Amino acid sequence: MPAPATEPGTAPFVRLTGVTKRFGTARPALDAVAGEIFGGRVTGLVGPDGAGKTTLIRLMTGLMLPDAGTIEVLGYDTRRDPASIQAAIGYMPQRFGLYEDLSVQENLDLYADLRGLPKTERSRTFGELLDFTDLARFTTRLAGKLSGGMKQKLGLACALLRKPRLLLLDEPGVGVDPISRRDLWKMVGNLRTEGIGVVWSTAYLEEAEACDHVFLLNQGSLMFSGPPAEMTGRVEDRVFRLSGIRGRRREALARFLEDEGVVDGVIQGEAIRLVMKAGLSPPPLGDTADAVDAAVTPPRFEDAFVDMLGGGPGGRSRLAETQREFTEDAGRPVIEARGLTKRFGDFTAADNITFDIPRGEIFGLLGPNGAGKSTTFKMLCGLLKPSAGEGRVAGFDLRRNAPEARNRLGYMAQKFSLYGDLSVIQNFNFFAGVYGLSGARKRERIGLMSEIFDFRTILDMSAKDLPLGLKQRLALACSVLHEPEVLFLDEPTSGVDPITRREFWTHINGLVEKGVTVLVTTHFMDEAEYCDRISLIYRGRSIALGSPDDMKARVAGKDLPDPTMEDAFIALIQGSEAKEAA
Repeated sequence: MPAPATEPGTAPFVRLTGVTKRFGTARPALDAVAGEIFGGRVTGLVGPDGAGKTTLIRLMTGLMLPDAGTIEVLGYDTRRDPASIQAAIGYMPQRFGLYEDLSVQENLDLYADLRGLPKTERSRTFGELLDFTDLARFTTRLAGKLSGGMKQKLGLACALLRKPRLLLLDEPGVGVDPISRRDLWKMVGNLRTEGIGVVWSTAYLEEAEACDHVFLLNQGSLMFSGPPAEMTGRVEDRVFRLSGIRGRRREALARFLEDEGVVDGVIQGEAIRLVMKAGLSPPPLGDTADAVDAAVTPPRFEDAFVDMLGGGPGGRSRLAETQREFTEDAGRPVIEARGLTKRFGDFTAADNITFDIPRGEIFGLLGPNGAGKSTTFKMLCGLLKPSAGEGRVAGFDLRRNAPEARNRLGYMAQKFSLYGDLSVIQNFNFFAGVYGLSGARKRERIGLMSEIFDFRTILDMSAKDLPLGLKQRLALACSVLHEPEVLFLDEPTSGVDPITRREFWTHINGLVEKGVTVLVTTHFMDEAEYCDRISLIYRGRSIALGSPDDMKARVAGKDLPDPTMEDAFIALIQGSEAKEAA
């Protein structure tokens, strides 16, 4: 839906002039950022973790002041009149800023008091917001018991208690499933038609395409300002979809990425997507090459961003090159779920989940927040005891032989799972001990991980002080320290920049080629395309099982002739709901 046209001469809601902010002596968090934000449209602050998005939003609220430059919000200078700004805006912080031990209604009551909402207006306002966010059924539920998407909707409701002229949303879509993200965007679209200015901060580059105007930040610098289509237009006719892949598509992708003309490449189901340098065609095609056909495909915002950064990390994984190969029992499943069920009181979180994962396969667990995928994931890596059913890893029954099974697997949790108060080297030493490494073998593996993941100069730094991308690298390095044959990855790339995401998947793809078996959860639908097969879990049950292309084919039709993975995700869940309602 296009944004309402801005009237000629309309004053901007926000004016940024040479905004610079430093923390300590490091490079600036923001470096001379300038631009204007108007009402009646969604302006995206887009960029990876550490780009400066949160800093810029906090400066707009007047909660912090710039070291240089000026910020005017709704006509007020943030230095001279922050109170007037704070009275006129709505602000939803990045971290869930509500009270988890209060109910939905109690949070609304508290924020109404804080915002000074007259008691005579509360009943009508609460009713409108609960209807708007579809939370009316959950007013007595504790906020801490809400799913990720519902928490974000409650945060949005609290930010809208007194309808603001400008709404600042700091990464509202992080960790939220595609259905909840789409719901949030629909809500924000409705606000935009009322003339409210919306600033939406995000690390998800596909969300940039839904904005009317984008500020693209990287390491504190403003790299691009304009409509997203202007950015994607920079790689028009340079993006190709290669089909008819010969042999294993991960091997083919690795070879393509070593070609000098290839800027970036990702797996897309059974196909491969390549971004080429200007004026160049894809590598040789035909019956004797890696792929048979190449068709120009529409560019994405992320394609243009990776191109702007100089391209991806290439197709070589030093981690995979040092990994021992697993070839035994090639025909037998390495991970088995047989009727896995988990009940918490009278609530069934996972119900009769069944699948096999053979050696050297990437298997994805997808589903909305609260669907049961994390419960299934935790049962299969021995962190949660099933109420019924059986799980096996590398031939070991998780009920009877959980310690033996855990020694065969590496686990990377959704939230940074290492010890923040320990240094990088102390984390390595601790996990080496957990996995039974000692002596020369321990020193060899720690030295190798330090070199591959570039930790040699920061081994004494506390893990909590690392940027998110380096934290995730450290978590991955610790999970593969003992050369496991099975990897459990719970949203491994959430919030990291596109280049680090590419690096992670280069390592994962390379490990799989060595026979490592991977179970992964993700909210990035383009990452789901890397999976050989997917189980889509909804309301505790597996409602679809198959390859990404199978999933897309199931929902293709007149209304969706060429569905994306996100389209398939949403359509399959809506189909399941319709069946239950019938």
